[in-house]
Amino acid sequence: MKFKVPTLETERLILRMWSKKDAPALYDYAKNPNVGPNAGWKPHASVYESKMIISQLFLKNMTWAIVDKESGKVIGSIGLEEDKLRDEVKSKELGYSLSEEFWRRGIMTEAAKRIIKYAFEELKLDVLMIKTGDANVRSQRVIEKCGFVYEGTLRRAYRLYDGNVREIRCHSMLREEYLSLLEKNKF
Repeated sequence: MKFKVPTLETERLILRMWSKKDAPALYDYAKNPNVGPNAGWKPHASVYESKMIISQLFLKNMTWAIVDKESGKVIGSIGLEEDKLRDEVKSKELGYSLSEEFWRRGIMTEAAKRIIKYAFEELKLDVLMIKTGDANVRSQRVIEKCGFVYEGTLRRAYRLYDGNVREIRCHSMLREEYLSLLEKNKF
């Protein structure tokens, strides 16, 4: 089943549905060993593997391609998936990746804030959560800039692609926290 996501925009970005034609662009940044392992996935080995990720994962879930408006280039992904820690609550988990070429420019914070707005205003979520590893300092910075609240660390909770198991730092944002941030013009 294909999941259709709406096209969303920010000042510098277009967030749109993935296409199998985006496989070379995904491979271009996902082959970098500095990108995937921070999120727990192995660097892509081929354009074919990237195409399979698009068709088997991105198109079947609520995942957007992050497109740089200036260049028109796909530079990352951002998505919402089921929150496996909250079965009885209207909640999703936020996840993302970004080409190393675009790090340290506030791009992911910009994309994340747009998806957070969509999650609370369009999907009417009660909670939005995000998880990251201890070593992923860049992601922790995005989480902090977006206003998520640290909930705690799950020890030995996530098996990486290489078989190692790591801790997960859990953060969340409640609907009322989002509305408070919105009121303060943080979104």
